[in-house]
Parts: sequence; structure tokens; C-alpha cells
Amino acid sequence: MSTVESAGQPATETLVERFTLKAFVEACLVLEEGVAGIKDIDIGMMAGAGILPGPFARADAQGLDVMLETLERATAEWGSSYEPPRILRRLVGQGRLGQKSGQGFFPYPRADEGHPGETVLLETRGDIGIAWLNRPPANPLSPQVIGELRDLWHEVDGKLRVLVIASSNPFTFSAGADIKEFTKMSPDREGKELIDAGHGVLRAMERSSTVTIAAVNSLAFGGGCELAMACDFRIAADSASFAQPEVNLGIVPGFGGTQRLPRLVGEGKALELNLVGDPIGAYEALRVGLVSQVVPDHELLDTALLWAKKLAGQAPIALREIKRVSAAGDLDQGIEAEKQAFAMAFSSEDAKEGIAAFLGKRSATFRGE
Repeated sequence: MSTVESAGQPATETLVERFTLKAFVEACLVLEEGVAGIKDIDIGMMAGAGILPGPFARADAQGLDVMLETLERATAEWGSSYEPPRILRRLVGQGRLGQKSGQGFFPYPRADEGHPGETVLLETRGDIGIAWLNRPPANPLSPQVIGELRDLWHEVDGKLRVLVIASSNPFTFSAGADIKEFTKMSPDREGKELIDAGHGVLRAMERSSTVTIAAVNSLAFGGGCELAMACDFRIAADSASFAQPEVNLGIVPGFGGTQRLPRLVGEGKALELNLVGDPIGAYEALRVGLVSQVVPDHELLDTALLWAKKLAGQAPIALREIKRVSAAGDLDQGIEAEKQAFAMAFSSEDAKEGIAAFLGKRSATFRGE
């Protein structure tokens, strides 16, 4: 008789525990072997095996440190088939303990206290922020979302060094504009006001010294893709996909898809994506230049934050000016803008600090002056 049973736990509960733990171990092995990603595994176990929630979401809720201790006891009790997987030990070693720490196999928002957002949450980590899209399941760009995104941007613009835009929903980054809301609006007034508001915040992001990174974990369609394209960088999870499907509804992209997409992937590919409307996967997006890096799903937020930490250490004035002049359309105008930007940045205190640090073989401390 096992020690668990001898302590009074019914045999049925022991059976359920052994089955649940074994399912989690096998799910980890499938993940480690690259057979499937965490979302596919959780969805498969929920839909195919009726395990609700999926093994990874369940483990995150229980605490990965608790899962590790439980599996170590199970190994001593029931044998080596319950040996804690390498990925579990690694995540616990990194402090990624699940919901209670803000990240495990999935990320979880830890919004700042007092932040008024409901559909867009703000989490600050020093001079880095995370804007969590928080209107599951699709995170549509509704009037409320756009309004809260605009308000959040006003709050962080120029104050934070980097803002990461992520999704609190593991299965969708943003499925695009809220079509139902759009149909209720008058095109010449309410619709125009919403389009203007959306363009306003996206252009403000591009003009700011605050660098933006889209951490695209899943579907980024229509307005969701356009939001990601307005960011300075896009990091994609393995399971991410991108599309401008508006043509299939008989409409055109409304938040810059006809303008930003050609600048990122070239005119021919952009025309194809906009006219055909079919989605492309993360690796195709990487190949055509739409994203900067593709990583396993469970490494997406960490990777985006590594980018953020690197960029947060750069000189704010130089970042702002590089962003500004890079967006100039005409080559001659762009070169002239670059000359002016170079003169401005070169005369800044940050430039003096950066040059002195380089010559002194030390790390620079930039202050945006």
C-alpha cells in the first residue's frame, strides 16, 4: 500500500492524482521533443481527453514549485516515470512559478494597482511597461479598447523607455476590429472618430522616444496585425499567425494596413496579403520581414522583455531621432531629416555620456538629455 493511501487518501483519489501527474509529465515530454506547443497540447487535452483545464494551465494554477515537489514525492512513491521534466525544473529555477509569479508556461498580467484600465491593463517593471490586451476571447479593437489604449499611451509616452504590447489571453493577440460595434456606428461621424482615434495612438507610438514591442502570441488579424505593425518590433510565438482579411468582408484595412505592410514586407507581398486575405504563420512572417524573431510559445514574454531591457539601455534621444527619420518617405527628405537628427543627437548630453563611456570602457547611463 502506498504512503498516500495509508495516510487515508481514498484509492480513487490516488488514481486520479497519478493519472493527472502522468498526463502532465507526458505533456512536458511532448513539448520538449518539439512535437507540439503548449497551446496545442492544452487544447488537445481539453478537447480530446476532457481534461479541464489543460495540463499546463492547471500546473500554472497550482504553482510550478508545488508541481515539482509533488512529482519528486511521486517519483519516490511510484517510480521514475514520474520524474520531474527538465522544462519544469528550468522554469522553477527561473522563478517562473505560474499564476502567483506572473508567468509559468503562460504569462499572467500583474497590473499596477490603481490603473483604471479594464480592457487594456498596464504593468510596469521599472522603466519597462507591459500593455496587456484584456478583452477575451478575441481582444477586438473596440471603441473602449482603443480609448483605453490611447489613455495608457498618454500615461507612458516618453516616461517609460519601452512598452511591450501583449495579450492576457493565450489563444489570441487581437482578432481585429470589433465588427459588431462598427455596424452600429454612423460612418461619417462615429466611425470616422474611431478611425481617427486609432490612427492617432498608432502614429503617436511611432513618433515617440518610447520603443514599442508587440509580443504576438497567437492570432493577429486585421486591426490586431495593424497594431503590431505600428510597433517598432514584433516578436512572434511559434503559433502566431498574421492576416489582413478585411478584403473578405468587402472592406479595406482601416488602421494603416495598406501603408505599413508594404514598408515592412515590400509592395508585392503586401499587395498579396491585402488582396487575398489569407493568414501566414510565424515563420513565413519572419521570412518576409514582418517579425524580427520567432520563439517557442512559452518563451515569448521572456524574449520580448530581453529585447526591452536591451532597448531600455539605449539613449532616448538617439532612439527617438532614429525612429523619426527612418519613417521619412522621400529619400532626399529623409537624408535631410537624418542630418538634422544627427546634429541634435550628437550635441546631447547622452551623446557625450555614450562616447565617454565607450572610451572609458564602461556602461553608459543615459538620461534622455
